[in-house]
Amino acid sequence: MLKALGHFIGGTMVAAEADTDGSPCGRWNEVFEPATGAATARVPLASRAETGKAIAAAAAAFPKWAETPPLRRARIMFKFKELIERHADELAALISREHGKVFSDAKGELTRGLEVVEFVCGIPQLLKGEFTEQIGTGIDSWSMRQPLGVCAGITPFNFPAMVPMWMFPVAIACGNTFVLKPSERDPSTSLRLAELLAEAGLPAGVFNVVNGDKEAVDTLLTDPRVAAVSFVGSTPIAEYIYATGAAHGKRVQALGGAKNHMVVLPDADLEQTVDNLVGAAYGSAGERCMAISVAVAVGGIADPLVERLAQRARSLKIGAGRRGEADTEMGPLVTRAHLDKVRAYVDLGVAEGAELVVDGRDFKLAGHEQGFFLGGCLFDRVRPGMRIYREEIFGPVLCVVRVPDFDSAIELINAHEFGNGTAIFTRNGNAAREFARRIQVGMVGINVPIPVPMAFHSFGGWKRSLFGDHSVHGPEGVRFYTRLKTVTARWPTDIGSVNSFMMPTH
Repeated sequence: MLKALGHFIGGTMVAAEADTDGSPCGRWNEVFEPATGAATARVPLASRAETGKAIAAAAAAFPKWAETPPLRRARIMFKFKELIERHADELAALISREHGKVFSDAKGELTRGLEVVEFVCGIPQLLKGEFTEQIGTGIDSWSMRQPLGVCAGITPFNFPAMVPMWMFPVAIACGNTFVLKPSERDPSTSLRLAELLAEAGLPAGVFNVVNGDKEAVDTLLTDPRVAAVSFVGSTPIAEYIYATGAAHGKRVQALGGAKNHMVVLPDADLEQTVDNLVGAAYGSAGERCMAISVAVAVGGIADPLVERLAQRARSLKIGAGRRGEADTEMGPLVTRAHLDKVRAYVDLGVAEGAELVVDGRDFKLAGHEQGFFLGGCLFDRVRPGMRIYREEIFGPVLCVVRVPDFDSAIELINAHEFGNGTAIFTRNGNAAREFARRIQVGMVGINVPIPVPMAFHSFGGWKRSLFGDHSVHGPEGVRFYTRLKTVTARWPTDIGSVNSFMMPTH
């Protein structure tokens, strides 16, 4: 009998809806361990009514939480930070078991999420407004940032700790309450984080987790009690989230897909470049929106670059990635369906005429033959018209596109529909400066392969990689989860002698 997961609503774990005889009812999904291919748990897919209970709990908790001084909210975040650090190995093992990424990657993901918690521990400073004395005779003006209400987060499978922690710590610290709908493929991490938040002293109802699929998502998007929605996932779903949420009067930030390029100039340090490119392309099995999936080889660097990449891709250390496997570089993909999808893209690339230099389709890990493993794949001589170039594969597949010069590299990247992240490897400072200035992408790395900003900056792409006006975490996150109010005040010394309260013009 598989373990039955539930939801976290109103400060406690809640079982899925049951029939009158007590037996579970409704819809369920199985949760798998990607390294073995075996089902390990069942997760309920919440109904509209169950999702509504989570929203109701958040709405009931909002007035008191919004009135809680920011310093007290910060103290809870400090305690939450300490609990995450104490339980880091447990959380990383949970991520690795349900997602499949190697233990070291899971620890890294947790660290990046923890940095957002550390950032919002400074929320009293972050919420400070502006004050101007004497904007007119006897008149002062000041601004304040106030919370929105109930906020919702809809998060993907690839970062079950980090991406939710991009959202809810900022929202909660700003005085909002929150309903998280994590991926049904790896839901246990979110439930454990909810328990740690409660242990840290967060009042019941401020943070809720509801597991589900489109029915739960649509409930969050249309319920009038939800004021704002944050989303990370594919571009088609991001468009849907943005359009539906906005149509129902909600503030929405929806991060979509990516096709991240790394430009390699002829003067780049080849050894350093290949090391960075292999990690950026194949780390976490390529299942990350900031993975480098296209290497743009400029001029004569192409042949030696492909040769060295092929050597490294063939020798990738692939394993189950559990704690203690320190040298494992890549684990399995998240589900068999996703494995089949990525394999189909490799088949497509061959059919389109790209040169498959390294073929990982037949990889099997001894002792884990039923696991969802794929070896690293490397394509050379990929052309911009190919689907393997245009579309997000989300797997360990790296495409090399050859261009004659620097300007061609910029034109190639700027023509792509996605604009999430990009990088350039070079020793030429002027070329790097020109690249950063001219490239139409939201996050740029110079000799840095995955330019994910630290938590006190903001994360977000351009073009069809981001829908909405605000990026996540950092100052943009605080702006998204608050609204600005400006107050203008005059206190006359003798009200009876004042003929008008109109704003003076001099």
